[in-house]
Amino acid sequence: MTASVQDTRTDRLIRFGFLAAMLIFFALPIVYLFSTSFKTPDDVLQGRLLPEAATLKNYPNAFAHVPVMRMIWNSVAVALLSGVITLVIAVPATYATIKLGAFRRTVPNITLASYAAPPIIALIPLFYLLQTAQLMDSIPGLALVHGLMNLPVAFWLLKSFVSDIPAEIDEAAWIDGAGYWHTLFAVILPLIFPGILATALICIILSYNEFLFASALTFSEASRTITVGMSLFQGERLVNFGQMAAASFTGMVPIYLIAFLFQKHLVGGLTQGSIK
Repeated sequence: MTASVQDTRTDRLIRFGFLAAMLIFFALPIVYLFSTSFKTPDDVLQGRLLPEAATLKNYPNAFAHVPVMRMIWNSVAVALLSGVITLVIAVPATYATIKLGAFRRTVPNITLASYAAPPIIALIPLFYLLQTAQLMDSIPGLALVHGLMNLPVAFWLLKSFVSDIPAEIDEAAWIDGAGYWHTLFAVILPLIFPGILATALICIILSYNEFLFASALTFSEASRTITVGMSLFQGERLVNFGQMAAASFTGMVPIYLIAFLFQKHLVGGLTQGSIK
């Protein structure tokens, strides 16, 4: 009896130690970033975790020199709009491919190949396409690019949810006279809603953190995102690490807030599947 109790305590201590180590591992970069946002240039060069002489000037100076809040709003707008674009295309495409057998063999291979290719190879064609469509240097244009860029991710995430739905459900709806679109919206969407929500959150996070296309396809304050705005703190010979850390930490707040508020749906949607 005593040995069993000791084994249980030992197991708890091991689990607690493992979780504490994981928490420190993932939280340390954020803690260091937050600490750097209060450091003077001399403290930054010292490389210590905690500032020796903390300063509050980095936050007001960062907001004064660079329109941080405008860039954060641009990033949020692009991420949300791109998420809508991705789902509008990915949900019907996944249903048609998995359930209706449309291009069942070619579409998965094409989507996987497009995602495996380096994004930079599409930069020049996208530049000219957006310029021709008069969407260059605009939030809708960048959202369209991000929405199309995340289609492979959305397809492969939704694929398992749609595949888990028994074929009898679709057939019953068709026998009752429902068309393909009515079956999709009235029957399938409620069943795969956890997967749709989880997919949307992942695509929003990917769009919010994207840098390559945002840096090449936007160049004005009206459409520049926060990831691109971080480069504005770098001068020819000096990098304002304190102000950059302050802006970076502020830019992290919206996406971390979204992840915190919807973490139950995100984890549940990816782990439990669409049908219990």
